[in-house]
Amino acid sequence: MSPATAPGPNTAEQAVLDANRHFYAAFESLDLAEMEDVWLREDWIECVHPGWNLMLGWDEVRDSWARIFASTQRFKLALSSIWVHVESDVAWVACTEHVTSLFAGGFDEALVQALNLFVLRNGKWRMAAHHASPLPAPREPSVQ
Repeated sequence: MSPATAPGPNTAEQAVLDANRHFYAAFESLDLAEMEDVWLREDWIECVHPGWNLMLGWDEVRDSWARIFASTQRFKLALSSIWVHVESDVAWVACTEHVTSLFAGGFDEALVQALNLFVLRNGKWRMAAHHASPLPAPREPSVQ
């Protein structure tokens, strides 16, 4: 599905996009209980935050979110270039994250490319992988 194509109501794509929104709402709220509700509890799930090593399994993934939430006072997230694809009981969403974080020492802004993998379990889409990589800062147009 292209970024410009909106899924119809009550489609698998819409359900995956809803699960993706739930993930980003948990992220932005700094609510670990909400983040726990998003993820599968398996030893094979994985997560890569920008600049971090790969975390495998629920315990490592959960601990990574707990550390991020403990060191951050506020997140503001906006998404663009959202693309979703569903294959049976597996789906993925690619998107660009526009992230502003506020922490004790100040704030940071980042542009991040993310890929979120979801698996359908017991009628609910659950996150199985989140991979986020920093994008280069946009170039300022040259002045002549």
